[in-house]
Amino acid sequence: MTLDTSELLDLFDNAPCGYVSALPDGRISRVNQTFADWMAVPREELSHRRFQDLLNIAGRIYYETHFAPLLRMQGFFQEVALDLVKGDGRSFPVLVNAVERRDDAGGVRFIRITVFNATDRRKYEAELLQARRTAEQASLELQELNRTLATRVAEAVEERMAAESALRQAQKMEAVGQLTGGIAHDFNNMLAVVLSGLNLLEKRLSRGETDVQSYVDAARDAANRASKLTQRLLAFSRQQPLSPQPLNANRMVSEMSEILRRTLGETIQLETVLAGGLWRTKADANQLENAIINLAVNARDAMPDGGRLTIETANCHLDDTYAAQHAVSPGQYVMVAVTDTGAGMSSDILAKAFEPFFTTKGVGKGTGLGLSQVFGFVKQSDGHIKIYSELGHGTTVKIYLPRLYGEADVPERATRRDAIVSSRGETVLLVEDDLRVLDLTRQTLLELGYSVLTASNGADALEVLRNHPRVHLLFTDVVMPDMNGRQLAKKAQEAQPGLKILYTTGYTRNAIVHNGILDADVAFLPKPSTMEEMAAKIREVLD
Repeated sequence: MTLDTSELLDLFDNAPCGYVSALPDGRISRVNQTFADWMAVPREELSHRRFQDLLNIAGRIYYETHFAPLLRMQGFFQEVALDLVKGDGRSFPVLVNAVERRDDAGGVRFIRITVFNATDRRKYEAELLQARRTAEQASLELQELNRTLATRVAEAVEERMAAESALRQAQKMEAVGQLTGGIAHDFNNMLAVVLSGLNLLEKRLSRGETDVQSYVDAARDAANRASKLTQRLLAFSRQQPLSPQPLNANRMVSEMSEILRRTLGETIQLETVLAGGLWRTKADANQLENAIINLAVNARDAMPDGGRLTIETANCHLDDTYAAQHAVSPGQYVMVAVTDTGAGMSSDILAKAFEPFFTTKGVGKGTGLGLSQVFGFVKQSDGHIKIYSELGHGTTVKIYLPRLYGEADVPERATRRDAIVSSRGETVLLVEDDLRVLDLTRQTLLELGYSVLTASNGADALEVLRNHPRVHLLFTDVVMPDMNGRQLAKKAQEAQPGLKILYTTGYTRNAIVHNGILDADVAFLPKPSTMEEMAAKIREVLD
């Protein structure tokens, strides 16, 4: 099919793009109607004008310096974004393609320029550019927000932590106030008994009266209660020196049964449920015995009209979930449980059960340190303690102590000896920096029949050893200035190999106790001690 001339002209004039023919020097020879309409200029007025003269100033300069040379060099360029200036002065964005038409000899016959309306494209590009700028700005704002948010969060966290720290400090001070108030109250009562007894003793003796034993007994009883109070405080604070050893809980409970029955009285029925194949544990036997007695006495007091008390042992496993919830290490434990059929405890009472000096007993019937002492001992032994209670049904306290692995033998527990075993002619070197304690301890040792040498510090003690090589026992305080008891003992044994050592102190620190456990080679007598306790411990060390 062939098109006639009129049809070709119609296609040319009404094409959706502008067609421009230009001579080799750039002057326009012909344009189609579409281009003329875009320019809003009659077609004849566009003739003989250069295409680049129709551009805005920036486009004209860019065309002359870049695209005209490019066209001469390679014969074409494509999709160059330019802005034409319409007859009314408005800008008209276009995309321009240009190509040179040459004759057979290679000479340029004319230049064919195709122009596309880029109004929509330019609009989209502008919108895209604006969107990109908006996105970049939003990104910057987001980054700034994140930075300031992090700062605000950090400041808020810091404020929260400061507030929590202040609250903890306030709670700590409240607890310290409650603790010191309870200590002051109990100690003042005990000291009142001691001082009153001593004053009355002095008055009676000055008048030649000899009926004073009741005052001596009262003062001794108050002093013993004060000693037990300090031991309970050390237990609660996990500062008491423990001497753990392999232990069979079944054997311990069985051996305690008779003394527990006497302690509980006839109205309390005691039952023991001992597990077969019970694992061994490692704990301070005396402290565990005290813990069981404490729990048993509490249970008795919860059953004033009588009832049943059950002591049970079992092998237990605390899984990861339970351990995470109760701040205890997961694993295998030996459990000792004490259960009563008493009144039980409310949730409010239960929440305070381990607090020091908290008691539900009447005035003068309890210090409020029993459960806190048990709690401290169990925690210091790397164990766990849990109370289950229901009003009107009773209470169960479960102690969990870590299972002991290995083949270590369970030692036989020494039976208590009430009779004082005196000296067999041995010499004791007594070292104590408190002169009153030194003098009274010396007199006690003399009363027990020992020969006694004294020193008030480590240096003097070593000098005494050099002058008296026949010393059988070094009985030394632990906490002393310049040279502590552990350091003194080491130097003394270097000077006199085989010398027996017995330590004593009211507070052990780290010289002979590490992680709350007495060192394996340490013989220790806590302050204060009775004459009977001192006599028994000295014979234990010497024999």
